[in-house]
Amino acid sequence: MTHLHPTVHAVTQRIIERSRPMRARYLDLIERQRDAGVDRSRMGCGNLAHGFAASGEDKAQIRAGGAMNIGIVTAYNDMLSAHQPYYRYSEQMKLWAREVGATAQVAGGVPAMCDGVTQGLPGMDLSLFSRDTIAMSTVIGLSHGMFEGTTLLGICDKIVPGLLIGALRFGHLPAILIPAGPMPSGLANKEKQRVRQLYAEGKCGREELLEAESASYHGAGTCTFYGTANSNQMMMEMMGLHIPNAAFINPGTKLRQELTRAAVHRLAEIGWSGDDYRPLGKVVDEKAIVNAVIGLLATGGSTNHAIHIPAMARAAGIIIDWEDIDRLSAVIPLVTRVYPNGSGDVNHFQAAGGLSYVISTLLEHGLLHGDILTIAKGGFADYKSDPRLIDDALVWEPAPAEPLDDTMVRPASNPFQPDGGMRLVKGNIGRGTFKTSAVDPSRWTIEAPARVFSDQNDVLAAFKAGELERDVIVVVRFQGPRATGMPELHKLTTPLGVLQDRGFRVALVTDGRMSGASGKVPAAIHVSPEALGGGLLGRVRDGDIIRLSAEEGSLEALVDFDEWESRQMADAPLPPIGTGRELFAFMRHGADEAEKGGSAMLAAMDAFV
Repeated sequence: MTHLHPTVHAVTQRIIERSRPMRARYLDLIERQRDAGVDRSRMGCGNLAHGFAASGEDKAQIRAGGAMNIGIVTAYNDMLSAHQPYYRYSEQMKLWAREVGATAQVAGGVPAMCDGVTQGLPGMDLSLFSRDTIAMSTVIGLSHGMFEGTTLLGICDKIVPGLLIGALRFGHLPAILIPAGPMPSGLANKEKQRVRQLYAEGKCGREELLEAESASYHGAGTCTFYGTANSNQMMMEMMGLHIPNAAFINPGTKLRQELTRAAVHRLAEIGWSGDDYRPLGKVVDEKAIVNAVIGLLATGGSTNHAIHIPAMARAAGIIIDWEDIDRLSAVIPLVTRVYPNGSGDVNHFQAAGGLSYVISTLLEHGLLHGDILTIAKGGFADYKSDPRLIDDALVWEPAPAEPLDDTMVRPASNPFQPDGGMRLVKGNIGRGTFKTSAVDPSRWTIEAPARVFSDQNDVLAAFKAGELERDVIVVVRFQGPRATGMPELHKLTTPLGVLQDRGFRVALVTDGRMSGASGKVPAAIHVSPEALGGGLLGRVRDGDIIRLSAEEGSLEALVDFDEWESRQMADAPLPPIGTGRELFAFMRHGADEAEKGGSAMLAAMDAFV
């Protein structure tokens, strides 16, 4: 038996000890909800009749209450490619539930917004708080007390964390996350990036850029780069919340359909009336959260999860911070290179061995908790296998013994780099996240004069005017949860990449977010505390020399101490209005810091849970 790596053990114990009081309260809550909460057996006749009035042929079964009724929470809409495949899932799932004597109803729908659509637009200011909205929408759907289990249908950036946070407040129910899979590969990623840079430099027009983007994002399914959406799917596998290896099977295939069918059948087996009860709140424990972090580090996943993981953990009574992630990053090897960290996309990754191989090699080297409770019958060991259809029957085969393409996947004994590439940087400016996995090591330390902005559009204007043609650290502040809702600043990736390609030493420092698709430019992001409300990023001035170093873990303004201490904070811009942003003012005002998850909802919850 392989022994667990001592750092993985130590970090896990650190989280367990820190979380002990809060986790105990959470487990007590879900036990009370199981024993005395709202369910069909305790409902009044009028309440229950309302709940099954439109259930057609399932009405008698739901009324009798003798079998599981599955609550489907869906993020379906047909504007977003990732969620369009969910169109017929609920009707199919009702049929599959009947196959095992269960029933299913759509408990509710949740919003699903796309950072790719709203990049650089006012709607992006709603993005982070859409996660809280999704969590609350999930809670409203499940609050009717009609269900003994739930399936969560969602994929993209804030949607999976929001669904999980909401479902965890009903942690006495078993739950399974059901993905829909990535779209087939389109335009090669290097070609897409080439056209983007040409457009940023004014060397091609909008029509050529739109054609390239359309050839990349071209059909139903998740975007194929390894950003936040696909990192979500990886983490659900690492936590044992998917049917094994369901993450990256394309939509519209027989295999995809059979995996969803298997999820419905399996959920019916793990309810509280059987002998294999697996409540969500016990599946998501400290070890599962650590596995999610390890998966993120080993695969070079999205930096957005430095915010989402603490938020998801809190919903289960678990406290994790960036120090924990940093300590794990120092010992977890990077074993995949998926675009933007490499040339191939998630379809190529799946073909090269995918998550089954990654999980297998990490377990072999003692770098994952193999003893977590999962929704799979055989436990976490089941996630070392790949689903196949043989004579129309769904079977699982062992992961490949070796990677099928070592430019995309490698064993933990021969990784792309020895650490996980997500480091904590801290100093007199604050604490932030630096993702090194896509950055050339020669640029892991940047020391240069600051140019300070309060809006990413001003950065773009300065770039077009030639004002950034030098070594520079671009500071974009007042982008945190309380100031603007923490929008993603992905539009800065291309111009900063152009400056870097021209030979300048450049970096970004911001209290905002960067995309899960951010790449080669060094950046300290999520800087916390944020500038609004007294964060020290508010003291930085144009021309200050800033030193950002992943190797040293430092984020410092090299300013005389007395001068630094005497500086006034910069004035904050007016709060955003329009596009409905004013309706989210209460969330901005109540939001806590990024390291705790950037959530108003969870900050309020902590006061009494």
